[in-house]
Amino acid sequence: MSEILSAIELEQKVIDTLKTIYDPEIPVNIYDLGLIYDIKITEQSEVVILMTLTAPTCPVAGGLPIEVEQTVKQIPEISSAKVLLTFDPPWDPSLLTEEAKLILGML
Repeated sequence: MSEILSAIELEQKVIDTLKTIYDPEIPVNIYDLGLIYDIKITEQSEVVILMTLTAPTCPVAGGLPIEVEQTVKQIPEISSAKVLLTFDPPWDPSLLTEEAKLILGML
């Protein structure tokens, strides 16, 4: 049971870390924007993040995934981090969290 709890705690640390990374064009973190589709953590504490961007032509397409990897790797309990970029399904505003919608004046 404590192993499951520690996996949950580690995933929460990853989420909290992702919430410190912001899209430079939108004043909302990438997690609340809905750019993170999936987070997998192996038993060896390797993190694989499936993410998207607001558009394939997004100006930060080259840098944001690298920033995500480097930032997540800084979590002491994480042994490695890899970001897989996808555009399927494409991002749309329905993926925003309630908090993001509030910040963006969409509520």
